[in-house]
Amino acid sequence: MEKPSHFDLIVIGGGPGGYVAAIRAAQLGKTVACVESEPQLGGVCLRVGCIPSKALLESSALYETARGGFAGRGIVADNVSLDLPAMLDHKTTVVKTLAAGIDGLFKKRKITRVLGRGRLDGPGRVVVEGKGAAQTLTADFVLLATGSLPATLPGIELDGDRVVSSTEALSFSDVPSRLVVIGAGYIGLELGTVWRRLGSQVTVLEYLDRILPGMDSELAAEGLKIFKKQGLDFRLGSRVTGVRTLKKAVEIEIEGADPVRCDRVLVAVGRKPNSQNLGLETVGVQTDKRGFITVDAEFRTTAPGVYAIGDVIGGAMLAHKAEEEGVACVEQIITGHGHVNYGVIPGVVYTEPEIATVGQTEDALKQSNRKYRKGTFPFLANGRAKAGGHTDGLVKILADEETDRILGVHIIGPHAGELIAEAAAAMEFGASSEDLARVCHAHPTLAEAVKEAALAVDRRAIHF
Repeated sequence: MEKPSHFDLIVIGGGPGGYVAAIRAAQLGKTVACVESEPQLGGVCLRVGCIPSKALLESSALYETARGGFAGRGIVADNVSLDLPAMLDHKTTVVKTLAAGIDGLFKKRKITRVLGRGRLDGPGRVVVEGKGAAQTLTADFVLLATGSLPATLPGIELDGDRVVSSTEALSFSDVPSRLVVIGAGYIGLELGTVWRRLGSQVTVLEYLDRILPGMDSELAAEGLKIFKKQGLDFRLGSRVTGVRTLKKAVEIEIEGADPVRCDRVLVAVGRKPNSQNLGLETVGVQTDKRGFITVDAEFRTTAPGVYAIGDVIGGAMLAHKAEEEGVACVEQIITGHGHVNYGVIPGVVYTEPEIATVGQTEDALKQSNRKYRKGTFPFLANGRAKAGGHTDGLVKILADEETDRILGVHIIGPHAGELIAEAAAAMEFGASSEDLARVCHAHPTLAEAVKEAALAVDRRAIHF
């Protein structure tokens, strides 16, 4: 018996937002099809983004530690060497395992998986083109979750070999002797860190006079000092005007400065919406001037029955933001209720140390003239951090001056990406710094630094 061509919901895009939305709709009893052009589900995040980059970050950190970090711990490790193909194989295995897990979830929920490139073809119609003849599916609702693509700069053409995006930088066949990273954001710093650990001489070119645009400037400045000590070379205030591929090198042209030569260039200047060739015009879905799909507070596009979530609608381009939107959108469609608290979406940079943030930055509070109090606590004074040998960084908590409600939490230090979850939970429930300070934290733990920072808001830190 042929599978039905009509569904309650068709999701175009099998990334974090799309596949999560499909699963939630199936949980709520709806028939669902998910159209994805790649053989593996999981989108950019799982295939060539969040997951493989974290696998390389973990492996490269182990390699660097084994080469020079064991001596002070009474561990002798001689003749440590790099097997890059094996490291890349581990990354690939992780991706395959997780992608297979999503396939299993789809089968369990009886979600129809359609391989091919989907596009709208009039109200309630989706045409899928792949191998063989195109097929047409129909649905009561269509959800666009097509994500984003790497952006570039005028004068720079990506060739997938020597001038690359983050996708190719995850799979270099050898360690570049000299690597230039254009852009000092999340992606540039993470992949720059990977290849520095493995032996590259890494130079980071950034147009602004700081790293990590949009992040709390105090943490960004602290991170810059640490990354410089680790060996990353930063050239801030550098406006890249072009890239030339020569016989034996790549030359980066910089306004008002001498060109920089290297073996490979990673262009990490952000991402752009993947909203082209979706047949938006066939139903009247509008986009803004940058190509982001326009939606209202309930993820409705300008076309009846068509919704959109994730990177393709803009905002924070984060996998977990897309997941939250996927669940909220589907629940809105089916139950009439769905919500995302955009003020409490954490962000993490998985360098060493990690940098994590949630809520408002101190810069934003100053700009809005919001009265606040600040508490900070350094990991240097934390027993667990001292025992583990990872004492760089601090926890910073910002609270309203009158109500003491937590407005933002910013952490640079060991396992900051895990510690930020406590702060996000506290903020979701409207906690004050006093509430957080009065929670008993196990000793010795890194999380005690969060408690101490909360105490420091009221100048009551115990251990500093």
